Amino acid sequence: MRFQVRPASIHDLDTLVPLFDGYRQFYRQASDPVRARTFLAERFEHLQSVILLACDEQGAGLGFVQLFPLFSSVRTARIYLLNDLFVAQVARRQGVASALLTAAADHAKALGAARLWLQTEQVNAPAQALYESLGWQRDNDFCDYGLTL
Repeated sequence: MRFQVRPASIHDLDTLVPLFDGYRQFYRQASDPVRARTFLAERFEHLQSVILLACDEQGAGLGFVQLFPLFSSVRTARIYLLNDLFVAQVARRQGVASALLTAAADHAKALGAARLWLQTEQVNAPAQALYESLGWQRDNDFCDYGLTL
């Protein structure tokens, strides 16, 4: 399968919305394309994230990765939270996820970021295997906590 990875813009919403909605459904959220469109449009409008989009030769969306900028006080440097990674079912095991992760790392490096960070579910073994095959390292030193508001 031939594809390209490129930065997405607000003009890509029609391509991104079904992918983003599929991502949310993967994490057991109800399908809601309107909510997906609104969320993505707000991120573009306020320049709050970077989305890299994988498309086939006809321009159909195959997958995406979304990066949110953060800062590390300890490292006194920019880092990126790789919050979302999704590949459409028809494009899985074709190298799309690897290409998206590589593009995300290249993008962050080009902007002088010190690190990329992500979380995945404990049971998502395929994703963990992919990350580790690309040099990502599991953090065994820190515990993640969350506070639902």
